[in-house]
Amino acid sequence: MKKVILGSVLMLALSMSFVSCREAADKAKSATDEAGAAMEQAGEDAKEMGSDAMDKASEAGSEAMDKAAEAGEDIKAGAEDAANDLKAKANEAGEDIKAKANEAAADVKDAASGAADKATDAANKAGDDAKAAANSAADKAKAAIN
Repeated sequence: MKKVILGSVLMLALSMSFVSCREAADKAKSATDEAGAAMEQAGEDAKEMGSDAMDKASEAGSEAMDKAAEAGEDIKAGAEDAANDLKAKANEAGEDIKAKANEAAADVKDAASGAADKATDAANKAGDDAKAAANSAADKAKAAIN
């Protein structure tokens, strides 16, 4: 009976070590409590029935092992679900980051383009002003010569 109980506890401990997220840990705790309650009930039944109930205690131990195995499978499934959810959320976050980076790059490109347009306009205006000043100076020089 001790081997069955210790085996159940060991199986639960091993299955809990594979869990890495809070949700799976909560499921594991619940499953552990259920398995512990089932093992406690099996122990009480064995005390009450005495030596004639060894077969019944063995059956209860088998049930506890089955429940522990089921709990281990539930924990494993929960951990896989949590890992898949985490992977999906990481992919979503990566896509969001990529979209924001593209938006920022487009904003920088637009700002640089606007600055270049303003610089071109300023250079053209300065050129026009210089040309007008040169023409004015040429006109004044012609007028002075005439």
